[in-house]
Order: sequence, then structure tokens, then C-alpha cells
Amino acid sequence: MFDDPKELLAKIRLGEDSRLELKTLRVAGKRVTAPHRDALADELAAFANGKGGVCVLGVDDATRSVVGVPVEQLDAAEEFVRAVCNDSIEPPLTADIERLTLPAADGSPAAVLKIDVPRSLFVHQSPGGYFRRLGSSRRRLTPEVLARLFQERSQTGLIRFDEQIVAGAAIADLEPALWRRFRGARSRDRKEVLLGKLGLARRDEDAVSRPTVAGILIASRTPRRWLPNAFIQAVAYRGASVVPEGGRDLYQIDAKDIDGPVDEQIVEACRFVFRNMKIAATKSVGRRDRPQYDMTAVFEAIVNAVAHRDYSIHGSKIRLRMFQDRIELYSPGALPNTLDIGSLPYRQAARNETLASLLARCPVPEDAPFMTDRVTLMDRRGEGVRIILENSARLSAKVPEYRLLDESELVLTIFAAQT
Repeated sequence: MFDDPKELLAKIRLGEDSRLELKTLRVAGKRVTAPHRDALADELAAFANGKGGVCVLGVDDATRSVVGVPVEQLDAAEEFVRAVCNDSIEPPLTADIERLTLPAADGSPAAVLKIDVPRSLFVHQSPGGYFRRLGSSRRRLTPEVLARLFQERSQTGLIRFDEQIVAGAAIADLEPALWRRFRGARSRDRKEVLLGKLGLARRDEDAVSRPTVAGILIASRTPRRWLPNAFIQAVAYRGASVVPEGGRDLYQIDAKDIDGPVDEQIVEACRFVFRNMKIAATKSVGRRDRPQYDMTAVFEAIVNAVAHRDYSIHGSKIRLRMFQDRIELYSPGALPNTLDIGSLPYRQAARNETLASLLARCPVPEDAPFMTDRVTLMDRRGEGVRIILENSARLSAKVPEYRLLDESELVLTIFAAQT
């Protein structure tokens, strides 16, 4: 916002409004003494809870004149802003901090710090509470407005979380090769219309078409740029615990952060399991391999985790843990709607409808390390959990277990067959 210095200067001369906040900055030694940490946190969170905005440090609000920040104090000032965003706002705020030079009153160049805060996917709490920008000041949100804002920005709203616009992202951030694969052979829709129909993009308050969460997840090469926890953290351990046994240093066999488009994450996570599991062979009547895990069950488990996890939970990622005797798969979020552990094999409920519909159009790669009778990653018939339970139990003689941790994380344990 206000990316051109001339545009920013013209905006400063008009004074503060719903998208602009001006503050002088004072540093004593290496410590910022003004603005106050809590006050700045309230202002930045108010922007994020609204339509976004820009705060410029180094401008006198009363006179609208550029007073600048001494160049030798810029490092301390930037570190101060980062600390405010990370430590004084919950969940932590993503902001773009930029150093600029603007003409001071006497025409000489003066350094300022521009903090660009996009409209957030989340509702942010700052030291003073919950705020939203209204004109040139912030206003505390009433309980009714706050409840509505939580609904708008969560998976419980009329617009699901995967249909929410990703602030700061542009249509150009969607990879053509990734979204064109969903275009029907007979489609003649222009780009923005097609993306809207697919749920990969929506128009914002200014009628600008922008990517949705689903669009970033499946049609961007780097979804973590906007959704930092949209990846699978995979670790294979040597023993039956994360604690090293016998003081050995090499207690991890393999570890990888699996990112990229989520359909690729699914396949790569399956390859990780296949690469790290043991396969026994018997030769009583020819050679017969007996793997630790049924890869079709593993595939179904990973698909479910990616398709149904709660992407609105900040700081949580899918965690895939391989041990000597089991796999543990952690998926962020409670069970959607009225599902419970006992009803999982019998009922179906999708938290991310748009994402699930797109995964149902992604073909299974020919070199996938699993066998399945379908041609796409999802079939949406609700048979995945039964396949996980029945195939795994047939191989290992132990039924996989589902657990819900603190109503915020679903854990699936698949037991290994004896090899």
C-alpha cells in the first residue's frame, strides 16, 4: 500500500485516516522510548482487524512533517517493530517493514520506517484488547462486532476459511500451470472469471480479484509465504520414542519439511513413509514382500489430514512422525460439525469444501508409492477412514487409533506390522 514514495508523501500531507497512521520515533541509546510498545501494537492490530493500513515512523502527526529517524537508529527501530509484531500481538502479526527516504521540511532526505499491515486472515488481540481502525483512530470492538469478526474470519462463518481472501497476495502469485489444470476442456472463461468459479480467487472490498486460501494452497509454489504453517513436518525416528535411546546422537533417520502445492505434499509425504519403512521378505513360495504399513491406508490418512485440517489455527502444522513400531499423524483442528471419534468411519464432513473439491480433480501420479483404485487424490465418498482402519488392521493385526488432543488436534496412530 502506498508503494510509490511520491504517493506516500502526498498521503502524509493529507493526514491520518483509516489507512494511515503517523508517529514520531525516539531512541535512547539502543532502546526505543516512543512510540510506546503497547500503543503501537494496538494500532497495528487495529489495521489487521480492518482492511489493513500503513504506519510511518518518523513523521510528526500534528504538523504532518517528515522529521525522520537517524540512520544509525534504524536497526534498533526495525527490531522494535518486529518485537511488537511477534511478542505483543496474538496471534503474531505479519507486516512488511521497509526503510525509505522522504524529503524533510527543508528538502533534505530523511529516513523513515514504513510498516505495511495487510488485512489479516485472523483476528488479532493487542495489549489493549481487540481494536479496529475507524477513520484516524482505533476503536475497541464491542462483543457483538467481535463475535461477527471471528465468524467472518474463521471456518465457522458463511464463508469458509479456505474461501477467505489472502491479504497481500495477488492473482499473479498463482502459478498458471497449477490453476490451468482445473480448466475444463470446453471452458472459454477469462482468467479471473475461471479462478472465481473454481474458488481459487474472490473479489475483495475494493472489487480487486485476489487469491483465496484454497487458491494459495493448491495453485502456488510457495504457500508458506502467506500461510507459514501450510506444510507437513515429517520425521523418522530410529527407535520407539523421540528421546534418543542409549545416548545415541543419530536418533533421527530422516527429516523433511514437505511444502509446495498441497497435492504435491500428499504424494511427497507418502514417498517419505515408503522410503523409511521396513519391508520384510519371505521365500517359502517365491519371494513375498511384507511392508510395515499398508501404503493405501497411509495415502488415505495423509489426504484426510491435508484436506480436513484447520488452516486457520496459527502456529500449527501437520506433523508426520515415524517410529520403530508406529506412525503418528497430527492434524490441526477439532473434528468439524458434529463428528466425533466414534462416527469417523461412518460419516463425512468437509471443513475445507473448496480445497476438497480441487483435490478431487488432482490426478494420482503414475509413479505414486501407493496403490489405489481411483484416479484422483480424493473421491469424496467418505470411505477413507474405513480403508485406513481395515487395511492397517489386516496387515498388523492392530486397529489404528484416533485421539483428539485438547479439542484442537486430531492424532492418528497406525501400528507397524512385525517384519
